[in-house]
Amino acid sequence: MARYVALLRGINVGGNKKVPMARLREVLQGLGYTDVATLLQSGNAVFTSSEKKPARVVAQLEAAIAEEFGFEVSVVVRTRDELAAAIEANPLPGADDAPSRFLVTFLSDVPEPKRLQELEPSAFLPDEFRVVGREIYARFPSGIGDSKLAATLSGLRLGVTPTARNWNTVRKLLELADTLGR
Repeated sequence: MARYVALLRGINVGGNKKVPMARLREVLQGLGYTDVATLLQSGNAVFTSSEKKPARVVAQLEAAIAEEFGFEVSVVVRTRDELAAAIEANPLPGADDAPSRFLVTFLSDVPEPKRLQELEPSAFLPDEFRVVGREIYARFPSGIGDSKLAATLSGLRLGVTPTARNWNTVRKLLELADTLGR
């Protein structure tokens, strides 16, 4: 059995793509997933599945959400261990000191190097970012709200599906994954 963290992109924002978390939990349970829990209203779910291939979990989730809610939602999935490794791999200081000014953007796949080279770090100062595999870590000393970097990372410019969570949420998701099924 594998413990998964599913991150739904762009739901419950500004009244668009409404996905009630109670109904999402029911959809996940209907897929045969166990130990299902959600965190916040922004599309974070943790569950256990016998499916060993994350790509199949993504396909199952996206199809079930489209069928249930009538619109497409991109889903990015990490195993519990991949999420723990992503937290450990954080290359930027200060995440625990100012967690609301720190984002991890989870990517559906590793972006092509050419696309990453198009992101000029100096264009986003004082914000900074580092790419490590399928995650982009970003620090926003002046806040996220008006940041050009935050807007860039949330778009599809990298050719892969991105979805970002602040550091508090990332850590809480790992805690939730660790407490399920005990």
